Amino acid sequence: MNIQIFGKSKCFDTKKAERYFKERGIKYQYVDILSKGLSRGELDSVVRALGGKIDSVIDENSKDYAEIKYLLDDAKPDKLAENPKLYRTPIVRNGRQATTGYCPDIWKNWE
Repeated sequence: MNIQIFGKSKCFDTKKAERYFKERGIKYQYVDILSKGLSRGELDSVVRALGGKIDSVIDENSKDYAEIKYLLDDAKPDKLAENPKLYRTPIVRNGRQATTGYCPDIWKNWE
């Protein structure tokens, strides 16, 4: 298993995800999405794993959601690169599998 958690340090769900893997003794790599972001390749991989819809990685409750709401799907990756606060976190990857938000029911199948 090669777990990566892309999250925000002040995100409660990111902290819960980290705790989930720590409690099970599963090593993971934490990436601060606000400072590092996701590369275009990583974003494409996550979006594919989530069914091909870029909106699945966008936080509709973000204060900045109005910036991206009406953009065409082709323009959304550039806006996410500009403003990583728009990501729904945590984004948890395990190889070609990925989730957004707190999803322990899915993660237990990865063990």
